[in-house]
Formats: sequence, structure tokens, C-alpha cells
Amino acid sequence: MALLVTLHAPLRAEPIELESFDLVRSEDGLTLGFSAQFELPRSVEDALLKGVPVYFVAEAEVYRDRWYWRDKLVSSATRTWRLAYQPLTRKYRVTFGGLHQSYDNLFDALASLRRVVSWRLADAGQIEDDGHHYIEFSYRLDTSQLPRPMQIGIGGQADWTLRVERFKRF
Repeated sequence: MALLVTLHAPLRAEPIELESFDLVRSEDGLTLGFSAQFELPRSVEDALLKGVPVYFVAEAEVYRDRWYWRDKLVSSATRTWRLAYQPLTRKYRVTFGGLHQSYDNLFDALASLRRVVSWRLADAGQIEDDGHHYIEFSYRLDTSQLPRPMQIGIGGQADWTLRVERFKRF
């Protein structure tokens, strides 16, 4: 009798990839548009199906270069999305600010989280014309907003570390 043993490598979260990252400087100010591509790891999706909401956060900070001191923070902006599954209606609900949108499946709900268009980061008066500015951007799954027992339980698990960062001069 032969013994068949199957070894499974630990599942790792696929990284978030930025398909597009566009800074637009106009007379109104500085706006950002981005599109991220990612899939939820199985453990995150399981927690979501058990009623645990997950949060995604996009943070952008605009700096001005200074040779004589630390770089000056010109502007910072944060956006937070809450993704939850509602078992009674079998729908996914995405909350952004005070707005709520329900989706029939996870794919459509994630599509609404993955793309941002014309996000205003700074007013025109905050950005000088000398061209010595840069942006530090991050988009991540925010585990600090999970229930406390889960935060302790997921510590160090790669599945829960979905994150992408970008640095760009303009």
C-alpha cells in the first residue's frame, strides 16, 4: 500500500499592483487617480463571510523639497472604505464616507474599492510652480480596524498584509 502525502505551501497574499497612478496638476489643484489590482486571500474572504467587516485605506501625502530643512508637508489626504457582507440579504456592502452601496457579489464590491478618479489632494495655492514636489502614497488593508481578538490572532500572517506604496516626483 502506497502512502500519498501532499504538501501544501502556505498560501501567501498576492501583492496589490497599481495598474494606473496618475497625478494631474491643473488650475484647481492636484488630483490623483489610481487603479489597483488584487484579490482577497482566502482567510480574509472567510472572515468577511463570517460577518467581520474589512477596511481599505488610501493615504497620500504631498511634500515640497527643501535643501535647508526637512521637506515640508504641503497636504495629506486619507480615504477609507468599509467592506462588509450581509448574510440576511446575501449582499456585499461598501461604505465610503456617508455613502453606502450594495453589490450582489464580491467581485463587483471589490471593483468599487480598486479605482479612484479625481481625488483632490491639494489646492492650487498649496502647490508652487517650481516643480520640487513629491507624493508618498499607500493603499492597504487596514487590520487596525478589525476587532481586537482578530488583531491578535492574525499577527504576523502574510494573508492579511495587502499593501502597495508609491513615491512619485512632479
